[in-house]
Amino acid sequence: MTDRKALMADKKRVVVKIGSSSLQHGETGDLDYTKLDVLVRELCNLRNMGMDVVLVTSGAIAVGQKAVLPQRAKEEDNPIAVKQACAAVGQARLMMIYQKIFAEYNQVAAQILMTKNTIVDNLNRYNARNTFEELFKLGVIPIVNENDTIATYEIEIGDNDTLSAIVASLVEADALILLSDIDGLYTDDPRTNPDVKYIEVVEELTEELMNMGKGSTGSSVGTGGMTTKLQAAKIANSTGVDMVIANSKDIKVIHRILSGLNIGTLFLAHRDEKFDLPLYVQQMHACDK
Repeated sequence: MTDRKALMADKKRVVVKIGSSSLQHGETGDLDYTKLDVLVRELCNLRNMGMDVVLVTSGAIAVGQKAVLPQRAKEEDNPIAVKQACAAVGQARLMMIYQKIFAEYNQVAAQILMTKNTIVDNLNRYNARNTFEELFKLGVIPIVNENDTIATYEIEIGDNDTLSAIVASLVEADALILLSDIDGLYTDDPRTNPDVKYIEVVEELTEELMNMGKGSTGSSVGTGGMTTKLQAAKIANSTGVDMVIANSKDIKVIHRILSGLNIGTLFLAHRDEKFDLPLYVQQMHACDK
């Protein structure tokens, strides 16, 4: 039996990932400002406790789509170009909103946009790591997203579950929390199979568990299903990072998880000295979006 309280007691550097569906009202697609406010308050409180904190956030494309698509281009005209244009609009809007809310809690936030090349290229990776470290020294909370305005199939990471694990590995985080629209890992999709079993702790990521993931998601705005979360767990655990998947319905689960409460599925780290992050990222097939 894993003692979560003891495991979480010494966490000093935490990466939190939140998905698009967790940031929006399902009925309208507009941003859920209440959730955003609670999220920022949770992160600022962790920072006030002395932790280094990174937020990996989705939502830029969805925010941009909401802003411009009703009045302008149809997505089917040129899907990639429209998506990237929406990302350019949405990223600026999303960061402006984050900056305003973080400022209310007297906290400084910074933006970092990444692609696969950020990790694969040795110099880029070195510079990115140095930037994160300097931001931590300054007490700043980095807000990370994929650079969707320039990322194409060849250089995209593909989803923010995987991106958050890459970031956690890059900054040598102690814990990664994936906030999603599901409580954790099940033996099958709980939306379609009432006889599924919930898995509280994954001691080791076996091939059987990796094959358990399915490329489906309960949201029309997210890009990652359980497959991407298991891939994130593989990256995180192999590089010494404990990972938790939890439901974002109540954003306050962040501090409860870090206080050691039995919430979400915990994936225990098993550092693999042979695991080569740049090589793994280079070989990824854009997470099979």
